[in-house]
Amino acid sequence: MSEVRLSAEPRTEFGKGGARRTRRAGKIPAVIYGHGEAPRHVSLPAREFSHAIRQGGANVLLTLDISGTSQLAIPKAIQRHPIKGVFEHVDLLAVRRGEKVTIDVPLTIVGEIARGGLLAQENTTVSIEAEATNLPSEIEVDIEGLEIGSHVTAGDLKLPSGSALDTDPEQILVSIQEAPTAAELEEAIEGEVEEAAELAAEPAPAEAESRSE
Repeated sequence: MSEVRLSAEPRTEFGKGGARRTRRAGKIPAVIYGHGEAPRHVSLPAREFSHAIRQGGANVLLTLDISGTSQLAIPKAIQRHPIKGVFEHVDLLAVRRGEKVTIDVPLTIVGEIARGGLLAQENTTVSIEAEATNLPSEIEVDIEGLEIGSHVTAGDLKLPSGSALDTDPEQILVSIQEAPTAAELEEAIEGEVEEAAELAAEPAPAEAESRSE
């Protein structure tokens, strides 16, 4: 797991106006929680944080320099602008070396799907417990050789050393279904088109009401 050092500044302006001014200054509003301490409001350098996420993933370990003190933390929740995609706010979880934490790790599908098969992914992450300084950025789900009708559960995963599953081992993550034929796809599309046409032909509530008067 990668570890990135960032300079964080204490934040004294709050509310929407303060957050906007923080972002205009090229920083991201953030809050550090954990260890029973009061939340600490800080700002993170936007460019450096974005680079850390690209390189280390959503579970990147951060060493924050805050007014001469050092704090280990991992992102717990990240808010992004729905259109621009820029980071708008970050919730951070304070951690210590040697401490175990529970996180959701993204799943990555590897291997070739069986001929005539269709991959159905039921879950995109899995919850695990691991040492805070050794968190995986992703966990692979191998579908190589799986036949149509088979599936992969959380208990089937090969977890990194030192990690333990923190979810139901019977939870289905992905399944291999039979791919629909061209005729079945065409029939499904025609059904959707007909349904959309019927909905479009129905009068609006106000129009229907005026006709009944």
